[in-house]
Amino acid sequence: MVVKAGSARALVLLLWLALVAALPGSGAVGGAGSAGPAALLDLPRIPWEGGSAYWKMFPVADAAGWSDPAFFPIVAWYNGISSNDEAQYDKSLGINTYIGMDAATPYSLFADNGLFWIGPPLNDSFTTSSRNWVGEFLDDEVDGRYSPQEGRAHLQELSEKAKADGRFAYTNYTQSVIAKDMADADANAYVNDFTDVVSVDMYWYTVPFCSASPYRENYLIPIPQPQCRTASSYGKTMQMLRQRDAADGRLQPLWQFVENLNGGPGDQPFTADITPEQLEGAVMNSLIHEARGIVYFNQSLSGPCQGGSIFRQSQVEAGFCAADQVAAVKKIDSLIKDLAPVLNTQSFDYSFGSGLDTMLKEYNHSIYIFAMTDGASAPGPRTFTLPSGVRGRTVEVVGEGRSITASANGVFRDVLANEDSYHVYRVDE
Repeated sequence: MVVKAGSARALVLLLWLALVAALPGSGAVGGAGSAGPAALLDLPRIPWEGGSAYWKMFPVADAAGWSDPAFFPIVAWYNGISSNDEAQYDKSLGINTYIGMDAATPYSLFADNGLFWIGPPLNDSFTTSSRNWVGEFLDDEVDGRYSPQEGRAHLQELSEKAKADGRFAYTNYTQSVIAKDMADADANAYVNDFTDVVSVDMYWYTVPFCSASPYRENYLIPIPQPQCRTASSYGKTMQMLRQRDAADGRLQPLWQFVENLNGGPGDQPFTADITPEQLEGAVMNSLIHEARGIVYFNQSLSGPCQGGSIFRQSQVEAGFCAADQVAAVKKIDSLIKDLAPVLNTQSFDYSFGSGLDTMLKEYNHSIYIFAMTDGASAPGPRTFTLPSGVRGRTVEVVGEGRSITASANGVFRDVLANEDSYHVYRVDE
């Protein structure tokens, strides 16, 4: 993150960094420990940026409620709203934030419907006091459109011109910043020098890349071709982006792009549409790898089901060809909303064993285990051992209407039937 000497924003940032550095397990890379009340589990915590409290650094986002632990950013990429009915439909899907919109969109649609805007002011109805205008969007995929030197200069200019007024700065990159083809110094500068929130778009399930012959990948974390079209690749995106983000010793929230239908470019052969199950799996694996926000790519530019605004078309077109994918968005977003206070806590650094992607959290005297396969091993039965200190033996499978009884020594078993399958387990104290 860039600190601009002499600016009010720089002063707030410096105070924030001093605060998080003093908290166990916060901001500073490699920190461990527990923040808040005494924990049930005596385990190290992962390094993190501060969770929902991070947004307190930005007065507008804080005033808008982004620092509320019950809030989790779920963003629609280019989805216009022209009425309260459209806004409320999007809210019913779980959308609470937008990037990209018609310049005529009045600010009142955001304020009246409890929705948020990230970007430049769309028109004169946006003012510095517009609370639901929470962030500045600098630019998209600069790393794919400029040389590194030109791209950094471009972002520096945008960053300097951005009238933050208490707002955060966000930029999205291509997968180039998580690959080894770009020099480390350039990739690290892109990720760390201009933003307060950052993301990468790589649509593993639907882009032609995974089917290329010969297959060539050169990522910070290897992604073999048989594992390329799996939910685990979205999680690896988070891991690689965090590796870049950690290079300067301070962390920022990482968001994840997921296609809600097709992420392939319109000028290349159609590969596939994401299935509803894959969509949910991609989101969940991103969360397991500490995504702090989800951004839905809301266009489909190739294949039999195309559109410039998938969410809106699902509202107005009877029998819309992506209705099942939009229903999956609604389902996983509802789970995120229900679990937002859990997701906004600092995870424990704990492994449940090979063949699994997991995240362990504690909230309100319960522990939560988010689990999927790791993409490298075959789906099927998995064995979990509860951490020492967990006394409960009834394992509720959240949202599935069933429970599992763990053994006296805390062992339970369940099945992850497919590579995109997931379960969330809760064990009360």
